[in-house]
Amino acid sequence: MTIRAAVIQLNAKPSIEDNLREAEALIRAAVKDGARLIATPENTCRMRAKVEDKLAASYPEADHPAIPFFKKLAKELGVTLVVGSVSSIREGEKLANRSYLLGKNGEIAASYDKMHMFDVDLPNGDKYRESDTNRAGDKVVMGEADGLKIGLSVCYDVRFPYLYRALAQQGAEIMTIPSAFTVPTGKAHWHVLLRARAIENGAFVLAPAQAGAHEGGRATWGHSMIVDPWGKVLVEIQKDTAGFACADLDLSEVAKARTAIPSLTHDRSVG
Repeated sequence: MTIRAAVIQLNAKPSIEDNLREAEALIRAAVKDGARLIATPENTCRMRAKVEDKLAASYPEADHPAIPFFKKLAKELGVTLVVGSVSSIREGEKLANRSYLLGKNGEIAASYDKMHMFDVDLPNGDKYRESDTNRAGDKVVMGEADGLKIGLSVCYDVRFPYLYRALAQQGAEIMTIPSAFTVPTGKAHWHVLLRARAIENGAFVLAPAQAGAHEGGRATWGHSMIVDPWGKVLVEIQKDTAGFACADLDLSEVAKARTAIPSLTHDRSVG
């Protein structure tokens, strides 16, 4: 089976409506280029600088305008769509950073809450405390839609190989890593982490990303890319602006890579 996939790169602003329109335009452009599997970045709907602004403008999942918007779009276009992440209010006062896998029928095939919170102090002085607003998920999610086996993750998750190992052991042939990587960590680690996750698990990696300057002076790295099971970068967006890129995924390459290096059959319990 071969499927044409696209990664969408965004420069999200504070307005959900504006970001949805930009995402829609790029998704439609990718479909015109033949894409049948499309993935958008982390925080597809909004990037806000202040915690209080982010919380005040959030919705419960049942009321979030992005969910019916993307369901309708996937069904209209007849595509498999991974909405990288949408923040919605969970029980209590914190948010879920939730990724959605939508089938071409427009229904939610699977959803995943980001497990690893980005709570870091970077060498350049930038500080991030994702746990101030978000509650971490606790479930590994390997979703299936339209004949595709897709392992879901979000951004900082990429630094935790055991998550992708679990997804591969559950049968995932494609891993999605929607992100809003910082510029310093993107320069240093983005390429090598994505290629490592693909190589370790013999899987395709789709990594759509936020790019450019956002509200409050935050900047994200971009460089959205698709990596094949042997670790080859099939396509990469070099500009730090919104756009999309497509590549053809020959899913038989997954089995070839896993046969050539059968490490998934060599796992051992440690500790």
